[in-house]
Amino acid sequence: MTRISVAFAGEGSGEDELSWGQREIWEALVAQRSWMPMGGTLPLPPGHTVEDTVERLRYQMSRYQSMRTRLRFAADGTPRQVVHDSGEITLEVVEAGPADPYEVALAVQRRYEQTEFDFAGEWPLRMAVVQQDGTPTHLVAIMTHFVMDGGGAAIMLAEEDRHETAPVRGMQALEQVQWQRSPAGQRLSGAAIRYWEATLRTIPARRFAGASDPRTPRYWRGEFSSAALPLAVQSIAARTQVDATTVMLTACAVASVRVCGVNPLATRLVSSNRFRPGLAEIVGPVSQSALCAMDVAGLPFDEALERVRRASVLAYKHGYYDRARLEEISAAIARERGPEFDLDWFYNNRRGPVDPSPVDPSLVRAALPRSAFRWTIKRDEVYARMFLNVDDESAETVRLRIEIDTHHLPPTAAEALLRGMEEVAVEAAIGHAG
Repeated sequence: MTRISVAFAGEGSGEDELSWGQREIWEALVAQRSWMPMGGTLPLPPGHTVEDTVERLRYQMSRYQSMRTRLRFAADGTPRQVVHDSGEITLEVVEAGPADPYEVALAVQRRYEQTEFDFAGEWPLRMAVVQQDGTPTHLVAIMTHFVMDGGGAAIMLAEEDRHETAPVRGMQALEQVQWQRSPAGQRLSGAAIRYWEATLRTIPARRFAGASDPRTPRYWRGEFSSAALPLAVQSIAARTQVDATTVMLTACAVASVRVCGVNPLATRLVSSNRFRPGLAEIVGPVSQSALCAMDVAGLPFDEALERVRRASVLAYKHGYYDRARLEEISAAIARERGPEFDLDWFYNNRRGPVDPSPVDPSLVRAALPRSAFRWTIKRDEVYARMFLNVDDESAETVRLRIEIDTHHLPPTAAEALLRGMEEVAVEAAIGHAG
C-alpha cells in the first residue's frame, strides 16, 4: 500500500460552538457510541488515474468548510468546531494483486468503518484507490456523518461532477452559529421550543400500548422490501394531488395506530431544514428532528392524509432550534410525566422524486407477491427505541428499514408495522379505485 499526502487550502477558518445541526448529529453519535460512517465503494471508469483521485480529494477538502472541520474538546468534554483554511490529508493506494479488486475495496471499506475515529486529530474523510496491475478500479470514500447529511452529500457529488468553481452558497457552519445567536435566530428557536413544550404535554406518554417482548441481543434491525407500496403511494399522490412524502407518512401513521394502539401518534420526523434561507445548498449537517403529533384513529385515509399534511407542515416549521435549550425543557417535562414517557421514535423518508402520473390498480395488486421481510442485524449496541428509514431500494421497490429496542417494541409488532404500511396504502389505492 502506498500513501500519498494531498495538500489543500480553502476559504474560511475559525472556531466556535457547534451549530444546531452539528449538535443534533453529535448527540446522536454520542448516544449510539458510533462515529456513523457514511459513504462506500464505487467502480472507477476506464482511464481514471490515481492523479484524478488526488485532485478529487483536493477539490473536496479545499471547497467545503465541513471537510476541513475538526473538533476541540473542553475539559468537561463539550465539543467546539474548528475550521482550518489549509492542511494535508492522506490518500491510500492499495494494489489488489491477483485478488478480486472489488473484494479488496470492500475490505478497505470495512477497515475504514471499523477503525475508531479521532474527531480532534483526523480529517472527516478517509479515501483510498484500489488498483490492479497499476490500473485504478475502485474508489473507497468513508466520512463521518458529523460533517455531512444526505442532502449535503448529494450537493457535493453534483458539484464535483461538474467541477463547480463558483463560490460556495449559503451559510457555512460558523456563519450559522452567528445567526443562531442573533435576535432573529433566538426568536425562531423560542417559537419552536414553545411548540415542542405544548405538544410534549399533550401527547400520550407511550408510543406502544401492548406487552413488551425483550430479547437478547436487545436491538434488532429489520427490512421490508415492497414493490406494491411505492405504486400505491404514487397512485394516491396522483389522485389526491398531495405529495408522495406526506402519503407515505400517512400510511405509517395509520399503520402505527392500528399496530401500537396509541393515538395520536407522536414521532420525530427528520427535517432536512433545507427549505430555510441560506441552507438549501449547504454541504454539511443542518437536519434536526421535528416533533409531529398525528390524530388519525378511525379516519378514512383521505381525511387522515389531510390531518397528517397539516401536522407535518407544523412540525417542520418548528424543526430548527437550540437543542441544548430544548433538552432542558424536554427533561423537565419527562420528569413530570413519569418514567414511561417516550420520545425516542424517529421516522426518516429519504426517497427521491416520485412519478406524478396515475397507476393502474392491477399493477399494485400484481406487485404484492414480491413483498418480503427479514431481520438483518441483532446487536447490543445502543440505538433508538424505534427508527424507521424509508428508501428507494431500486427503480421499482421501496425498502423500509426499522431499528428497534425489543424492550419497548416487540419484533412481531415492528414487522406488523412495516407490513401494515403497505396494507394501508394498497387499501387506499385499490379501494378508492374500486
